[in-house]
Amino acid sequence: MSSGTMHIVGAGLAGLSAGVELTRRGKRIVVHELARHAGGRCRSFFEPALGLTIDNGNHLVLSGNASALAFLDVIGGRDVLEIADHAEFTFHDAQSGERWVLRPNDGPVPWWVFSERRRVPGTHAGDYLRLGNLLRAGPSDTVTQTIDGSSEVYRKLLYPVLLAALNCDPKEGSARLSGAVVRETLAKGGRACRPLFAPQGLGPALVDPAVAFLRKNGGEVRFDEAVRAFEFGEDRVQAIQFADTTSSLAPDDQVIVAVPGWVARTLVPGLTVPTDYRAIFNLHFKIAPPAGLPKIIGVVNGTTEWLFAFDDRLSVTVSAADRFNETEREPLARQIWSEVAKIAGINAPLPPWQIVKERRATFAATPEQDALRPVTETRWSNMLLAGDWTATGLPATIEGAIRSGAKAAKLAMARGF
Repeated sequence: MSSGTMHIVGAGLAGLSAGVELTRRGKRIVVHELARHAGGRCRSFFEPALGLTIDNGNHLVLSGNASALAFLDVIGGRDVLEIADHAEFTFHDAQSGERWVLRPNDGPVPWWVFSERRRVPGTHAGDYLRLGNLLRAGPSDTVTQTIDGSSEVYRKLLYPVLLAALNCDPKEGSARLSGAVVRETLAKGGRACRPLFAPQGLGPALVDPAVAFLRKNGGEVRFDEAVRAFEFGEDRVQAIQFADTTSSLAPDDQVIVAVPGWVARTLVPGLTVPTDYRAIFNLHFKIAPPAGLPKIIGVVNGTTEWLFAFDDRLSVTVSAADRFNETEREPLARQIWSEVAKIAGINAPLPPWQIVKERRATFAATPEQDALRPVTETRWSNMLLAGDWTATGLPATIEGAIRSGAKAAKLAMARGF
């Protein structure tokens, strides 16, 4: 058994996942995080402009996300989340005002597609059966090369779902990654599609319990600790350079690099990573939702894409949002509020609001960018990679990030760590 230390660079979900997997097996770990908080894009924080605690981004965890649920079970965060009894997803057309609810049945045999009351209006059972083409897509196929991009099931269901999952227009998005999302959720039946809600925020569910678990089990999490560079030997990392010091690695020490891909590229020589990153913005309105408003609404034909209803606020998510990077904030907030007020049935002026933008939220999940994602191993025997930008087989999602960290940890242990 190794007596070394695993140095994990980055305390996002990938780094936390790696740390949890190792500490639960008695391994010594140290997490080095540049920021003063953990969680990366999934953190929760107090927003003074609203007087509320909000999430950095609105993320969705589904009951079919096996790695995320296993992670939650280990750290004790599962009880903080509320899970829907059945898979039901409300959609709203911002132009026509039409509203419908998608209701997959619980089991894997998709009899729901034969029920007009359960499927998207204007669609037929065959439209859904043809989605199986995504499951057989090749690495260079785009979504609309694989399925009909003019169909109602695409316009009213797949487009908003895949836009959020891929963070790029599905017309250019990877059919193979889209198929992986379908395979792990909808193709398994409604029981794998039930959403898990985080009424107190993602931080109390996914991040805070993970940090507490690491510390309780002997791990160290060091904030405000910037890794500037690594010193490499012929086949292993020999030292880590911090802002003011250099720490030599013992023979049994290892490293997992779990920072964003563009950062990893500056730390690891010759590393190939995705190069096209797209923005996501979230707009939070300080107003209580009306009674009976669904907790999640997918929106088509509007600027709003997903509307989340929390006890104390309404939050909007817009993906592939580079077109709004230079847009003035208040006009954008007013435009979106006009949509949200109609969708939610609220007759009220613009409430207090805050926009949170991530200009490089995730890589654009196109076939070309997917091909640039590195595997977990590097050419150095004591260095591994983790992150949703690595070759997880999924787009950049919570599930992919957590899976990548667990994979790196298991590979390290398989190598004798």
